Amino acid sequence: MNSFDIKTKIYFGDQALDRLAEIPYERILLITDPFMAESSMFSLVTDPLKKGGKQFEVFKDVVPDPPIEKISLGVDKMLAYKPDAIVAVGGGSAIDSSKSIREFALRVNNYGDVGLIAIPTTSGTGSEVTSFAVVTDPKEQVKYPLVSRSLTPDEAILDAELVKSVPPAITADTGMDVFTHALEACVSINRNDFSTALAEKAIEICGVFLLRAYLDGNDSHARQKMHSASCLAGLAFNSASLGLNHGMAHQLGATFHIPHGRANAMLLPHIIEFNSDINKHSKSRAEYLPAVKRYATVAQILGLSSYNEIMTVRSLVNWVQFMLKEMDIPLSISQMGKITKEEYFAAIDRMADAALADGCTETNPRVPRKADVVKIYEKLW
Repeated sequence: MNSFDIKTKIYFGDQALDRLAEIPYERILLITDPFMAESSMFSLVTDPLKKGGKQFEVFKDVVPDPPIEKISLGVDKMLAYKPDAIVAVGGGSAIDSSKSIREFALRVNNYGDVGLIAIPTTSGTGSEVTSFAVVTDPKEQVKYPLVSRSLTPDEAILDAELVKSVPPAITADTGMDVFTHALEACVSINRNDFSTALAEKAIEICGVFLLRAYLDGNDSHARQKMHSASCLAGLAFNSASLGLNHGMAHQLGATFHIPHGRANAMLLPHIIEFNSDINKHSKSRAEYLPAVKRYATVAQILGLSSYNEIMTVRSLVNWVQFMLKEMDIPLSISQMGKITKEEYFAAIDRMADAALADGCTETNPRVPRKADVVKIYEKLW
């Protein structure tokens, strides 16, 4: 028996941040990064709290790919301040940090129910509605995905005002992260009718609005739509989980500090090809892998089609590559120019082992062998 539910209450649209004046908490710990804490936009969050008479303190020691030591500092801050609720303001790193800080602090001292409100400032991770968080061990160069229903935020506030200033490169990376979340949810072995409906709507929105948001950051309609798509994709993969794309991207981020959305985007054409096996032209229709039909459906949602399913999936690969080129995302590691061939290939064996052990890989539609993962990493060079 399966089940589907949405724990997080979502506030969205114009003036969504006004919700902060009404939240049923009096003592708030704001968790964010230094840039956001010092930005003029931060007043969009603090002003409603002040209007509602809320007390708050700020923990701003959030960094990309949240390392364990920063989480520990946040735990110390929370236990010292003892808030009624945490309000996470930022991208995936701030929200994941907040989830982890609350989880670990309450294991040390469960002094009461502590609410978690997530306010994303990028349209990408969907972390504001998921039971997932990722923390990093820099010494071991490993990312650890955490999965627990208790990590899921109680509320999410989606306000496009907070994403208008996001630069084009981050809009591109986070937007392709949204698309990857939705696509992996569509082909996951744990997919269901509810998760698929959410994922397909996110894909439809990405097809129409991602490039618009990239080309014009002040396009409020496109920004709000991509904010919604990110949340929809988060709800989809929270139910269906993800796949090999994320399992491999986590290792690229942990080892070479490639931004998560960018790593996902660069891997995506190779993963579609692997999961559908479209490069084997001798197969009859009856021998197509199960993912072929689902990828073909996605291609049709994007307005792509061809005279058979294999060619339609090929058109999906071409569309992804087109989007990467249009948004100036490298198609290969060598194009990035920061990583030497020697250091990259020296890391492949270890990254392949870690990708296979990653929890996201378990729900991939095609079971990969180590040789398959190694080959994909090599092709990515």
